[in-house]
Amino acid sequence: MTRLIDLTVTIGPETLSPPSVNKRLTLTTNYRGPGYWRASSVDMVLHTGSHVDFTAHVQDGGETAADVSLDRICGEAVVIDMSHLQRDEPISLEAVQQRANHVRKGDIVLVRTDWTEKMWGNFPDYYLHSPYCAPEAAQWLVLEKGVKAIGFDCFSEYCARLPNFTSEEFIIHKIILENGAILMQQMTNLSALPVDTHFQFFAPCIKMTGAEGSPARFFAVLED
Repeated sequence: MTRLIDLTVTIGPETLSPPSVNKRLTLTTNYRGPGYWRASSVDMVLHTGSHVDFTAHVQDGGETAADVSLDRICGEAVVIDMSHLQRDEPISLEAVQQRANHVRKGDIVLVRTDWTEKMWGNFPDYYLHSPYCAPEAAQWLVLEKGVKAIGFDCFSEYCARLPNFTSEEFIIHKIILENGAILMQQMTNLSALPVDTHFQFFAPCIKMTGAEGSPARFFAVLED
């Protein structure tokens, strides 16, 4: 039996983007008659809710959503279970190495903390007190293990909780994206996935020229 597992958060007018922009989503609905006809527009940061980041997010002239092929954001995936972490704790290199024996070159790695399941919608605490990724852990996964994408169900950057942080302090983004991998954020429901086997994962997103990121509908396919 095949099951689809939705790994995407719900967004709406109450949703706040990450602290780098700190913008709330606005949905404007337009109607035209006679009869019922509705067309809405949305004003939001491309990195609001579940989304994929591309190199142009951190590098002038980098890849955009229209440049990245589907095989870069879909394929064989595995979970690294870090659900023991509490608020404000790091995803350390040592802990990742202990739990990454099943990771293969070219995998998509989904880092599970269960933070989004507990805290999504609780802004700004979702961003300011999330477990975060140690730079050494991200570097090891990309450069040593050769993974093609990393997804987090938490906010991966420590600097978001600091006053007056700069773009250069978004080091996890830079390590992953500048080394040719893809970053996926604000995932949820990773607790529904196996932690010891590979499965098929998909991150369909908007194919938009010039877009350094894109909202996504993450999902996994499990075979029972």
